[in-house]
Amino acid sequence: MEPGKRHIPLLIGLTIAALVLLGKIFSLQVIDRYKEDADRNSTVYETIYPTRGIIYDRNGNILVGNKVAYDILVSPREVQAFDTVALAAVLDVTPEFIRGKLKEYRRRRSAIGFQSVTMMRMVPAETYMRFDEVKYRFPGFKGQVRGVRDYPFNAGGNLLGYVSEVNQAYIDRHPDEYRSGDYAGMTGIEAAREKELRGEKGYHIYLRNSRNQIEQPYKDGAEDKEAIPGHDIVTTIDAVLQQYGQELMQNKVGSIVAIEPSTGEILALVSSPGIDVSQLADIGRHWEEISTNPYKPMYNRAVQASYPPGSVFKLVNGLIGLQEGVLRPEMTYPCHQGYHFGAGHKLGCHAHKSPLNMEESIMMSCNAYYCYVLKNILDNRKYDNVADGMDHWREMVMSFGFGRKLGSDFPAELSGSIPSSKTYNRAYGKGRWNSTTVISLSIGQGEILATPMHLANLCATIANRGYYYIPHIVKESEGVPLDQRFKERQYTMVDTTQFPKVIKGMWRAVNSGPGMGGTAWIAHVDSLEICGKTGTAQNPRGADNSVFICFAPMDNPKIAIAAYVENGGFGATYAAPMASLMAEKYLTGSVSRPALEKRMKEADLMARVKHD
Repeated sequence: MEPGKRHIPLLIGLTIAALVLLGKIFSLQVIDRYKEDADRNSTVYETIYPTRGIIYDRNGNILVGNKVAYDILVSPREVQAFDTVALAAVLDVTPEFIRGKLKEYRRRRSAIGFQSVTMMRMVPAETYMRFDEVKYRFPGFKGQVRGVRDYPFNAGGNLLGYVSEVNQAYIDRHPDEYRSGDYAGMTGIEAAREKELRGEKGYHIYLRNSRNQIEQPYKDGAEDKEAIPGHDIVTTIDAVLQQYGQELMQNKVGSIVAIEPSTGEILALVSSPGIDVSQLADIGRHWEEISTNPYKPMYNRAVQASYPPGSVFKLVNGLIGLQEGVLRPEMTYPCHQGYHFGAGHKLGCHAHKSPLNMEESIMMSCNAYYCYVLKNILDNRKYDNVADGMDHWREMVMSFGFGRKLGSDFPAELSGSIPSSKTYNRAYGKGRWNSTTVISLSIGQGEILATPMHLANLCATIANRGYYYIPHIVKESEGVPLDQRFKERQYTMVDTTQFPKVIKGMWRAVNSGPGMGGTAWIAHVDSLEICGKTGTAQNPRGADNSVFICFAPMDNPKIAIAAYVENGGFGATYAAPMASLMAEKYLTGSVSRPALEKRMKEADLMARVKHD
């Protein structure tokens, strides 16, 4: 071979090798890809639903668990001729029910495609087993076993919330996470912790033939995905205390909130009337009953109802007065059945001795005393005018958590309202109002609004002598971290040295014996050293609201409570007894006043509220 042509065989060999390699690549990347795509076009995915996480109370009691439920599904495109009467007999329904469902699915044929839809939910176990034995006779119909929520402890229906099938609007908001037939938490903890509780769905992949019948697992199940169970949630709730609070609030409208001051953990969050946990597992069946109830049991009054705080707010004004230097514990003010001002105006008060010092004013809940205190705060000469004094007062009030959302991990929390100078400039005109115009703020009336959660947080703040932890309802656990904000102390603008001066008056309100003038003597329990403050908040829709906050014991407090009973009258009538019973139950495990407990449980205020 000529020297110049010796490279030709080498080039031919390289060309042949390259063609073989390209052919192999084409086979792998194109032909096999098309084959795989063809396989996938003939596959069907069967969803494996994960076990939803369990919700525990702080002591390990299961508040929300799981139990097995049975559904009957149908794949409309796979349905063949079948005996409708026979299937109806198996499922214990009428033939018309089945025909109606199939007619509906045919209308939605394009949207459903090859998917399966749920025809019957939560059928009895015996019905499911009966169907399972004969399902081969009804192509296109199949059973599905899934988990539904179970509630072994009747505590906290409102705070736990419910799980329900997602609607199209929910799917549109979460297009990558949910599809028709999926379930999600809709309210309460179930909604707030949906991401942790739901787990991760898995699936089985099956091949179907040209007649759309499932034949065998795709790739022998090699590409199946196992479901990942949801994380368990440990709440801060004490189930026994929560249940006890619900019993006390039976047939009453209002709320009880209990907090552990040293952590901000919510021990009980009672809203009444509330949802019984027996209604949560199948909320759809009870929806009409719940939604048409005039007392709105879905409405969580603990965090969603804004009320005037009444006389418990005197504690805030007293602390601000001390901090601003316009009040000293030994200072006395007179009360002549109230505070008289202007041309015959009067803010009334009940009969008690006069004059009073600060401790006595808290013990006896004197209105006039705090009118003087607020006037001195707003008219303080260090401010240019009353508007400046008002805005500084507002800033200090808001440092206690009022007038804003506290930032808890519970959904739908309201902020309440604390007025500013702008509020009154709009109402009266700039420069046309003064401290007596807004004097009702001194006793927690007027334009002040707060939730029971705000009041419980106030009590925890006083118990801690000047700071609080943001109230929260979920404890840190494996896979469920606690946000750093719940671990940080939130200090008020009042120096911590001022708080013991107020606490002395709260102690005397509860522990001063009969005839001494303590408005909360009914809350007294030997050896518990409960410190409290009564409130009677005016209600434009009927009888006054009964309010009480307390913490115990006085030193190293373990619990802070706010009770708010709509149309309950004086603070000592309902709120104080119930809050003190809650404190005693939590601290001792029992109650020493069975007659009082019986009276509180049997009291029925619903008719009073209903007709107001």
